[in-house]
Amino acid sequence: MPAPSTSEQDIDHVAAGLVACLPALHRALERRIGQDFPHPKLPEGQLALLRLIEAHEGVTVREAADALLMKPNNVSALVSQLSEQGLLERRQDTADKRIAHLYLTATSRARLAEVERLRGAHVAHALRALSDGQLDALGSALGALNALTGHLHSAAH
Repeated sequence: MPAPSTSEQDIDHVAAGLVACLPALHRALERRIGQDFPHPKLPEGQLALLRLIEAHEGVTVREAADALLMKPNNVSALVSQLSEQGLLERRQDTADKRIAHLYLTATSRARLAEVERLRGAHVAHALRALSDGQLDALGSALGALNALTGHLHSAAH
């Protein structure tokens, strides 16, 4: 909950600024990575699934759908596409053959690592162009942005 001294107008101003800035930041970063990444860019849904599996190796399709706020049949289609590309491996559950656990292949691990390296390098390069005050402000905002992300994610469940 915001502090009592925070006005609705201030909250609306910050919300509008974030709504405008964050997608533009994401697009600019993705464009830069796309210029340097030697492989075809995957659609955002496929990337989100790969990142989720990287963080939660062995996740099931249903668990992935819940985490990504998607329908299980849509995640299943993504799994099929990524499996065909050699980026994802399905392993049957030993107790229930209807359930598949999802794992990254060595290829997808290497590509995700390369994207993260490029992402970090581009952001670090851009940060070096900022003033000390701007860097301090961004550093101070990280905790609040993570909390905001958590609130938005939990509200979607």
